[in-house]
Amino acid sequence: MMKAELVMIGTELLLGETVDTNAAYLAQELAALGIDLYYKSTVGDNWIRMIEVITQALARSDLVIVSGGLGPTIDDLTREAVAAVANLPLELNTEAMEMIEAYFRQSNRTMSENNRKQAFLPRGARIIPNHWGTAPGLIVHIRDKAIIALPGVPRELKGMFAAYVSPYLESRIEVKQTLISRTLKFAGIGESKLAEMVEDELNCQSNPTVAPYASLGEVKLRITAKAGSRERALEMIHPVERRLIQKLNPYYFGADQETLESVVGTLLRERNETLAVAESCTGGLIANRITDVPGSSDYFERGYITYSNQAKVELLNVNPELIDKYGAVSRDVAAAMAEGAQAGAKTDWSLAVTGIAGPSGGTSEKPVGLVYIAVSGKGNTKTKQFRFNGTRTEIKFLVSQAALNFLRLEIQGVR
Repeated sequence: MMKAELVMIGTELLLGETVDTNAAYLAQELAALGIDLYYKSTVGDNWIRMIEVITQALARSDLVIVSGGLGPTIDDLTREAVAAVANLPLELNTEAMEMIEAYFRQSNRTMSENNRKQAFLPRGARIIPNHWGTAPGLIVHIRDKAIIALPGVPRELKGMFAAYVSPYLESRIEVKQTLISRTLKFAGIGESKLAEMVEDELNCQSNPTVAPYASLGEVKLRITAKAGSRERALEMIHPVERRLIQKLNPYYFGADQETLESVVGTLLRERNETLAVAESCTGGLIANRITDVPGSSDYFERGYITYSNQAKVELLNVNPELIDKYGAVSRDVAAAMAEGAQAGAKTDWSLAVTGIAGPSGGTSEKPVGLVYIAVSGKGNTKTKQFRFNGTRTEIKFLVSQAALNFLRLEIQGVR
């Protein structure tokens, strides 16, 4: 089975100035081809370190894909580094030169002299055409191994990989296999508790494999199967998926690209029901997430951002005596906000949040991270108290996540 390694080149990646989206794309594409990816390295635009990293990668992997460093400037050294590792001289490749000149003619631009550098490739290198930019890619074979170098510009890299690299790799794979993953998503449960509930599945796995991992406000289980075809891999995944969902209901809310806001939207659309939200501490984040879903106008009627006490009274008809007695951050005010939003918007459902996002404003009785969430619908209003930790931004997101999950469970009638 072919083993691959990625080498991502660019000092800007190490400084955090540029987010490395190329590695994620390449990892997904390699998995789809059934090629195992065990290592990924990032190195700056330094001649010596580039050679060291590429040499190390070639020693332990069959395929090394290098991204970046193919530009025309003095610090673009990937061609030179690959040539040094392969012990090959750099030579002007006339085919590459013609491609670069044709690109400038088609773009109606004048080619700079330093662009000629991009046509100097290791002797015998196979050219990867670049129809999206000036830098051709290259493939160098070293005995039974290969180094593939691609530009760092994501649009160029993706286009070149899909058009040329993927077919090349398919032709080199003797035993055709594909690696397919499905990611199940859960809310309202922590990673350790989830892992405990499916411990038997985690301990008894080979193919498919099951791996838990957490992100802000949700936990995921990634099921991965390797098989001769996508269809067979999915057949292997489905029974594992069914068992996991059965064990983890009602925490399961969706899979892969689904989000809480998209799932809530689907539930509302299926029932031909509508929603209004009233937000205090989240400042419109929940409404923003809901309206990020295409077609949300089918079910989302309106949102109220009632940040001040006066806004809660004037827009949601919250009784000021409730605020005076219990405070704006309270179970009673959250319920009144939800009921006021539902009455004002004449919707089937309403969702309200009020809390303290911090970092200031907390007290011993009502600390930072204290939040009340209310859902009103079907002639009933329910409220829940939550405590969150984190930065102001993190707390706001966690509130929106908990609120959408609370609403999901109420629409589904989960008690």
